[in-house]
Amino acid sequence: MSDLTDLTIVEADRALRHGAVSAVMLTEATLERIEETEPRIHAYAHVYRREALDQARDRDREAAAGHWRGPLHGIPLAAKDLLYTTDAPTEAGSRAMEGFVAPDEATVIERLREAGAVIVGKTVTHELAYGVNEPPTRSPWGEGHYPGGSSAGSGAAVAARSAFGAIGTDSGGSIREPAALNGLVGMKPTFGRVSRHGVVPLSSSLDHVGPMTRTVADNALLLQAIAGKDPRDPSTLDEPVPDYLRGMEGSLRGMTIGVERRYFFGPAVKSEVRAAVDEVLSELSAHGADVIEVSMPELDQVGTVGLTLLLAEASAEHRGLLRERGDRLDPATRVMLELGELIPATHYVLAQRARTVLQRRIHDLFESHALDALLSPTLPTTTVPMDAVRSPDETGQEAMTSAINATWPANVFGLPALTFPCGFSSEGLPIGAQVMGRPFGEPSLYRIARHYERNHDWPARRPPLGPSAP
Repeated sequence: MSDLTDLTIVEADRALRHGAVSAVMLTEATLERIEETEPRIHAYAHVYRREALDQARDRDREAAAGHWRGPLHGIPLAAKDLLYTTDAPTEAGSRAMEGFVAPDEATVIERLREAGAVIVGKTVTHELAYGVNEPPTRSPWGEGHYPGGSSAGSGAAVAARSAFGAIGTDSGGSIREPAALNGLVGMKPTFGRVSRHGVVPLSSSLDHVGPMTRTVADNALLLQAIAGKDPRDPSTLDEPVPDYLRGMEGSLRGMTIGVERRYFFGPAVKSEVRAAVDEVLSELSAHGADVIEVSMPELDQVGTVGLTLLLAEASAEHRGLLRERGDRLDPATRVMLELGELIPATHYVLAQRARTVLQRRIHDLFESHALDALLSPTLPTTTVPMDAVRSPDETGQEAMTSAINATWPANVFGLPALTFPCGFSSEGLPIGAQVMGRPFGEPSLYRIARHYERNHDWPARRPPLGPSAP
């Protein structure tokens, strides 16, 4: 039954509709895969074996009665352990939240259930999604390697085939980083596109919720289910949700893709990554897209602005937790929360003003060049051994800074950004390319990524992860 987990969401939906499989069969295969892989990769904080099978039986009964909820009906999915659930704890990777059961469910969880999805578990996150402690999750592509953060569990689960798709959160790259390192498609939507109600916060103006999948079409299906205005989240915008699958297979002719080489293709970008992304650009150009060089010197300010906002807002969000249960926080997380309280109000206000200038400048860049997207490496390198993360040398520190530089602009700007696999290194490790678009420009990003994806077999490649080992 384990080969069922190789199906994409689109393929599993087709098999369900034709009666070739059942929701229970898919769920049992997923739970079997979790048991097989978890001792090695530790993607899950909580697994809902009984609850998931009950959900799957309900979906099968509905299907037998002719009630079909849509393309996620009966599909086993996972969600980062920041999203509130009422049938299991939401602990955000923290002993300070141990045993917390939310009074209601996150809007994203509610919408997935309404769409018919089967939630098989909650995935591991860095504590409070801050990305400073070391969770147990490891990459399915290299035992002992870094799986990305802070949606590491979601990325590892989808790559290992222990979920058909997963939900992550992204305050500075935490969907796109683990997606790229694990050979996945990961979408950080436009700010306000997806509700954050019932999601443990990190940064009120940088947090985003989005899907992680193996293919572009699967990603679009998940975003379709979770996007839209939510009266319980005032930051969501009353913008119609388009059909993300429509037009995905269309031509690239008439589309303009910008490349900012000085900022996104700096010396920290490894040669194999650079070559893979340049090949993407060449292929898109050959198929009709207009690829042009652009320049935005102000991008150099993104890191300073983003870090100031993140430090101050995270400390404001978790002020009570720090004071009431600070002794149960990981020391690294506690230090960051205490550091944020030292940010002067004047610095925070100046950072917001600088952010407004940066947002205006990126808007002008898109308008002046009629851009549909900016394309770049998602990260400067592939995954690395955990030892390099624990004690990075000067080269490793430069790579980490470059990684932040690559992913943070989309959060500071509030623009949609999509990573998709574009090859493998000589060591067999995934490489990702990133496209960043206009506000609510997710359909254009999906079209670009899908056009590239359909000529390659990267999504079908399976990590060399065998049976579990102690």
